[in-house]
Amino acid sequence: MEYRAELIAALEVTASGKWGLFDHNGDRWTRAAIAPVIANLAEIGEGIDKLREQLGLEPFELQQRFLAARGPVGADAVGEPKQAKAWLDTLAREDADS
Repeated sequence: MEYRAELIAALEVTASGKWGLFDHNGDRWTRAAIAPVIANLAEIGEGIDKLREQLGLEPFELQQRFLAARGPVGADAVGEPKQAKAWLDTLAREDADS
């Protein structure tokens, strides 16, 4: 699935140390740098959601999870690279289970 592949690619970059995917800092320079990635994911996800709506299905769950994970976090939250690694681990487990 294209969305999953694009998300995994973005998560791998984030896991390697590049912040911004989860928008924890809310810094405008970081947002600008990651904006094309977020826009691409949003475009793909919206297309999937439109098709799912036409078929009477629930919204695209992976996109919903990702959107819910973005935004400001508390001072005690893990950093974006660790969060991305956890996401990659979860997605790998899901792939193994299917």
